[in-house]
Amino acid sequence: MARLLLIEDDPAIRTTLLRALRERGHAVAAASAAMEGLQTALAERPDLIVLDLGLPDLDGRELLRMLRAVSTIPVIVATARDEETEMVRLLDAGADDYVVKPFTAAQLDARIRAVLRRGGSAEPSPVLEVGGLRIDQAARSVSLDGGVIELTPREFDLLHHLALRAGQVVTKRELLSEVWQVPYGGADKTVDVHLSWLRRKLGETAQEPRYLHTIRGVGVRLSGPSGDLS
Repeated sequence: MARLLLIEDDPAIRTTLLRALRERGHAVAAASAAMEGLQTALAERPDLIVLDLGLPDLDGRELLRMLRAVSTIPVIVATARDEETEMVRLLDAGADDYVVKPFTAAQLDARIRAVLRRGGSAEPSPVLEVGGLRIDQAARSVSLDGGVIELTPREFDLLHHLALRAGQVVTKRELLSEVWQVPYGGADKTVDVHLSWLRRKLGETAQEPRYLHTIRGVGVRLSGPSGDLS
């Protein structure tokens, strides 16, 4: 788990990212303006800052320079511009990485983990356990009741995302956005097919589920055979 500070003035984006990053196990504080963000950064000393450039009281580039004058906290800049010259200016100004809007929470989380790994601040990836399922994110391995299950990369990502939300119903739209990184919709059939493959490897069927429970018209829930999450 990392301690993050999100500096973002758009309330809808801020709320969405706060929820998504917290669901991924991070502790996240938020600020909606530059000076509030600077004060929070100095007081809380987060592991990493996600900085939007379009802030109401001060340009994000200026805030980045101010942060760099007093702190070495890693900063990922969120920008709507993808020109190479702009990216170079941001990195030269002290940004550790950047994401170009629109981006998914999964993309941002991957950038966060990469930056923290480079700085030696990332904690070991957790091992998730749901019933007899054991999902090791670092090794990208899965076992069921002690036996190893061979999954494709996409099957692993799908199962891992569901395990992060164990006990909760996850919509197909969210799975398409976070696992397939298709934020504006896609084919539900893609999710259905991969869920079918996962069920086969877990030794169950949609009619007799043990771990993957379809909630008709809503989504899918991962839980242990007796409803246990661990």
